[in-house]
Amino acid sequence: MQVEIWSDVMCPFCYIGKRKFEAALDQFADRDSVEVVWKSFQLDPDQPTLPDKTIYEYLAERKGMSVAQARQMTAHVTDVASQVGLTFHFDQSVTANSFDAHRLLHLAKQHGRQNEAEERLFAAYFTEGRNIADRATLIELGQAIGLDPAEVRSVLESDQHTDAVRHDIYEARQFGVQGVPFFVFDRKYAVSGAQPSQTFLEAIKTSFGEWKQEAGASALAVAQGQTCTPDGDCQ
Repeated sequence: MQVEIWSDVMCPFCYIGKRKFEAALDQFADRDSVEVVWKSFQLDPDQPTLPDKTIYEYLAERKGMSVAQARQMTAHVTDVASQVGLTFHFDQSVTANSFDAHRLLHLAKQHGRQNEAEERLFAAYFTEGRNIADRATLIELGQAIGLDPAEVRSVLESDQHTDAVRHDIYEARQFGVQGVPFFVFDRKYAVSGAQPSQTFLEAIKTSFGEWKQEAGASALAVAQGQTCTPDGDCQ
């Protein structure tokens, strides 16, 4: 059974949601029969890469708040992340466009390393303060998960996987996705946001049971939770 996850590597609740989903999957007896596919989504497709501007300054300008308010907002997200064992360093975060990072994810998918790439990119951005728009950085991150650096460079210097990224975003619009993370189970059920692990586990069990019985398609039933939206809100 396939679980598709729409996500942006610069979305804090996507990383938090990944951990909560993984905790649910660890409790599922038939986890080896579940295929996880990461789908691209950009919270801000037009976001410039601004390595000399702090994330607090960027958020303050974009959301019309003070730098102090931006710090307070990210402090809350940092606290939520710590509850699932993640360490966020927003003071080191590099404001960057994530499009090339998504192209790297599609390359990694071709080699069966997509989940590893997603994890590596999340950690690079939220914990290590890496510039995930910098191609040398992406080549290094790709090599760290076992990809050929020459192939990564070739992809990044071309337009390969551009259409795949855009198609993922198009699909998200068809599902009515308003924020990420967004989890779709066997194209029948969906969970929006970084929900408690129990919510994910219930969705996995329900959709897997129907999948095994080859049940007919049903409309998506969306459970709402914490998401990041394209207008910059993470709540």
